[in-house]
Amino acid sequence: MSKQCEICGKTPLKAAKLTFSHKQIVHRQTPNLQTIKVATNGGTKKMTVCTSCLKAGKVTKAV
Repeated sequence: MSKQCEICGKTPLKAAKLTFSHKQIVHRQTPNLQTIKVATNGGTKKMTVCTSCLKAGKVTKAV
């Protein structure tokens, strides 16, 4: 399973923590992804969707 939103294509980012001694610690910031059942044209489908797409109403959940 990839760490990517199937609606907007949001992927993990590289970020750097800067310590007091100015050492850079590079780490990944992953999007908040949820696996939900989505109502598509004619049925339901499991999709990996970020929470910002859920809040914006870009996806309708299947009941």
